[in-house]
Amino acid sequence: MIKLSPAAAVEIKRMKSKHNSQKAFLRLGVIAGGCQDWVYTMELSDQMQESDKLYECEGMQVVVDAGGTEYIDDLTLDYSEDLMGGGFRFHNQKATQTCGCGNSFSIEKKI
Repeated sequence: MIKLSPAAAVEIKRMKSKHNSQKAFLRLGVIAGGCQDWVYTMELSDQMQESDKLYECEGMQVVVDAGGTEYIDDLTLDYSEDLMGGGFRFHNQKATQTCGCGNSFSIEKKI
């Protein structure tokens, strides 16, 4: 399950209102890299793949590629503004380490 804070939902709706396609949904994923092992990715997309997992969050569709679900299932996505500007914050219960910026993380994989 993916959770969106109310602030994140508002910001995503604002982003969608400026997107070319009103059918767009939020796509979350991970790629190898960053200060730790993995970096979060997010984009607005209107293309679904067969392997995608669909979540309903705060009245919106959030899609995660099947390969990323083990890393970000139970993720909470928040949005906040501070003196440096606004940004999304990732709160991942599965992360065993995160970097200072919060966009890179490690997970202890079970063998």
